[in-house]
Amino acid sequence: MKKLFSIILSSCIAVSSGVLCGFTLENKSSLALTKNCKSAYLMDYGSGECLYKENETARMPIASVCKVMTLTVVFDAVAEGRIKLTDTVTVSDKASSMGGSQVFLESGSKYPVEQLVKSVIVCSANDSCVALSETVAGGEGEFVALMNKKAASLGCADTLFANCTGLPKDTQYSCAKDVAVMFGNLIKYEDFFKYSKIWLEDFVHNENRTTSMTNTNKLIRKYSFCDGGKTGFTNEAGFCLASTAVKNNLRLVSVVLGASSSDDRFSSAVKMFDYGFANFKNKVVLDKDVTLNDEFSVRGGKRDSVAVRPERNCYVFSAVDATPEITYNVTAYDVKAPVATETVVGVIEVYKDGVLVDTVNIVAAESVEKATYGDYLRQSAREWAI
Repeated sequence: MKKLFSIILSSCIAVSSGVLCGFTLENKSSLALTKNCKSAYLMDYGSGECLYKENETARMPIASVCKVMTLTVVFDAVAEGRIKLTDTVTVSDKASSMGGSQVFLESGSKYPVEQLVKSVIVCSANDSCVALSETVAGGEGEFVALMNKKAASLGCADTLFANCTGLPKDTQYSCAKDVAVMFGNLIKYEDFFKYSKIWLEDFVHNENRTTSMTNTNKLIRKYSFCDGGKTGFTNEAGFCLASTAVKNNLRLVSVVLGASSSDDRFSSAVKMFDYGFANFKNKVVLDKDVTLNDEFSVRGGKRDSVAVRPERNCYVFSAVDATPEITYNVTAYDVKAPVATETVVGVIEVYKDGVLVDTVNIVAAESVEKATYGDYLRQSAREWAI
């Protein structure tokens, strides 16, 4: 492995025209990225930085984009071990009677949690939402309480849920900024992407009855960088979309609310993504395949030091023409042999312009065996000869 040399870049920051936290918007009218939309937001997924915004905190209905939080609460339950994707759900009369988008679940029938989750992501199935809510929390009301608790924990102050489907209800609202935060939190779950890229698939019921599911997020076919999203529409909310796209290690999250047409929401999202990818970047500042300059000391080993590397890649977000100052603070743990490859032996803090942006474990890039009595004797003999 080649070695990594410390990088300290110039602290000069070039200002790119756009709405970015820490950047100045010179002319908002020149940055009209959306068409016929009431609200919009573009965010860098990794840092949470805002790249573009329009009326971003206005409270409004978001229709089925509400299911971003429905899915989050379900995936949280899976992560916490309260349910499994392989668990069986028995459909209630209430769930089977839901209107709007659905996969026509039969009351009393049984389905795996995973199959219901997939139907929510792909075709926005309201009946599956209610069935999942009853499985996770015992009822939709209790589940909605979990949705609101989670939203509050994410700092979403302009969001209130009244059901798990997004069907019209006076006391239910959110805003573009909050939706971006909630969707960004959802896509940390890799299982979301197992289903979000499905375009067409049959939902199989008992006795081989099937319901055809078509993905409501047309961007996965129209925009090559998009790999997931959640749509919504009611007459009250208009056409809504939360989506994500990734290019050159940069993942963006866009939200469009209250668009006049389906085409407007998709074209607006594409324009925001194109703007983001053209003007911003994620630079690799730590490469997991490159060892650090200095080896770490090892006590009681056949060797007195070990080569080390970052456990994972680290990226720093900035405008494409910016040169932020990147500095590091390395902490080595007290390491005693034997040391296996991949053992965590320290941490490295990464700073952008003096602000901590990431902390990455440092791992052993090789193994070091424990010294034997013979090794100590040979070492003593060498020192005596000197």
